[in-house]
Amino acid sequence: MSDLKFGYKASNEQFGPRELLDYGVLAEECGFDSVFVSDHLQPWRHDGGHAPFAMSWLGALGAKTSRITMGTSVLTPTFRYHPAIVAQAFATLGCLYPERVVLGLGSGESMNEVPLGVEWPDGKERFARFREAVKLIRELWSGERVTFEGDYYQTVNATIYDKPEHEVPIWLASSGPAATRFAGRQGDGWITTSGKDPELYTDTLMPAIAEGADKAGRSIKDIEMMIEVKVSFDHDRDAAMHATQFWGALGLSAEQKSGVEDPVEMQRLADELSVEQTAKRFIVSTDPDEHVESIKRYVDLGFTHLVFHAPGPDQATFLKLYGEEILPRLRKL
Repeated sequence: MSDLKFGYKASNEQFGPRELLDYGVLAEECGFDSVFVSDHLQPWRHDGGHAPFAMSWLGALGAKTSRITMGTSVLTPTFRYHPAIVAQAFATLGCLYPERVVLGLGSGESMNEVPLGVEWPDGKERFARFREAVKLIRELWSGERVTFEGDYYQTVNATIYDKPEHEVPIWLASSGPAATRFAGRQGDGWITTSGKDPELYTDTLMPAIAEGADKAGRSIKDIEMMIEVKVSFDHDRDAAMHATQFWGALGLSAEQKSGVEDPVEMQRLADELSVEQTAKRFIVSTDPDEHVESIKRYVDLGFTHLVFHAPGPDQATFLKLYGEEILPRLRKL
């Protein structure tokens, strides 16, 4: 278990850019190995919500830190951004902060795209766009004067002129079997989230990532296996439970969230949930040993890079508590 890495999820839906930057810097000071930032145009809540621009923010984080790996969890390269712009942005970050940058990609949330006039397509088209975008980004990083004729994206003699010496790794996010097989075939890493039905991981996702890797002639040992672990750790259990209410949208079913692109409406739906319902996606505990034991089940599944998402407003206290009480225990497993 000495190869395990532990990261901090910098939630741009909950904090403004300066405050979030302070937390990213503090995460490095508290012993975290990585910081991954959300990329949202609009947050899950209107009141108290934020949405700083992830790519600008990562440039500032790199300048203020010296050791951590940093990246997006996750960015959508198919609607708001042309894939070539994503390729250019992360090539620049890779030049500025060599071997410290990760490009985490996902197929997207309608709440980030529909407000800009995007007609949200079905899952089949979103997945096709996603595959094509990943291919184009890699071609732009490896070639010059790239003419790309895809079904959704085109370039004519396009060149990324400033490329890092070491190519930025691409980690692909998924929560279903087809996209997970794709991550196994094409991703340098895989990103998924915690708190769902245990059988989803054991019976669907882990077999799918292994199958995809096998089809590409490799194993999951060749892939950085990242999971966002949703945790609410506090010495006061009531505080730990109530902290999850800001993230009530995570407790909504897919059917309840379907077609909701307005943060005001998403907030209304989330606020109808009880504290017990909002806490379901989180590991909520006050005892460090119990907390680590709950986290360990993800390690046992095969995840090697655990990025912790804490829901509360006092992120500084969370980072210090985790650095003092949780990370040392995890490293001693």
